[in-house]
Amino acid sequence: MNANCKKRMGAIRLEVMRVVSQEEIVPTIFELVLEGDMVETMKAGQFLHLRVPDDAHLLRRPISISSIDKATKRCRLIYRVEGSGTAIFSSLKTGDSIDVMGPQGNGFDLSDLDKQSHVLLVGGGIGVPPLLEVARQLYARGVKITTILGFATKDAVILEDELAQYSKIFVTTDDGSYGIKGNVSVVIKEFDTVFDAIYSCGAPGMMKYINQTFYDHPRAYLSLESRMACGMGACYACVLKVPDSETVSQRVCEDGPVFKTGTVVL
Repeated sequence: MNANCKKRMGAIRLEVMRVVSQEEIVPTIFELVLEGDMVETMKAGQFLHLRVPDDAHLLRRPISISSIDKATKRCRLIYRVEGSGTAIFSSLKTGDSIDVMGPQGNGFDLSDLDKQSHVLLVGGGIGVPPLLEVARQLYARGVKITTILGFATKDAVILEDELAQYSKIFVTTDDGSYGIKGNVSVVIKEFDTVFDAIYSCGAPGMMKYINQTFYDHPRAYLSLESRMACGMGACYACVLKVPDSETVSQRVCEDGPVFKTGTVVL
């Protein structure tokens, strides 16, 4: 093991966290509430690397943090069942334990925003959950928030009511079964507002659109998802290229998952 890998491992926290509750909020989407000391160090936009409680699954699964309650030492994760590993997560019950590594990655920069600021949140599908904690924290400071949520269909809509407590909401669906027909670009193209900051998370196509549309914005951020192996920057399995460079790369797990627009190639 090289020195850099040892250094990273020394900085990463491992904890067995307790399952407080779990609920299927829409088909294949689950809300998992965990409790543990690790919550005290969590920031909006970070993620947890969860060990599947089955020896047949060697790799951990990265799941973004949706909400943080440091007073109760509880956090909420919202994830989609996409394979056998996450299917095992969905069987966890109150009182069960799970091995967690984290909190990991760089979160969203929420500094220097106040009641004079107007912020845009853009979330798509399972990329919506990490924006909930962003909205909650900014609302507490009096920041004006506009949120656009994009989903495939009405049955996939999540967190609309909660985010509506903190912001003005626009919801789009690809098939027009709910809200505005189309994707988030349909709404964004109608705005003439100059936002002080933009925070986004969603599918690769949506992230590419946000990256291009707000390429030169001084405070526009992308929260990216990627398949990971080690989850601590040592294996380089989740690298992204940097514009105008053939040699420099960024790792989603270590250098992200949050990046400023224009700083990575999508």
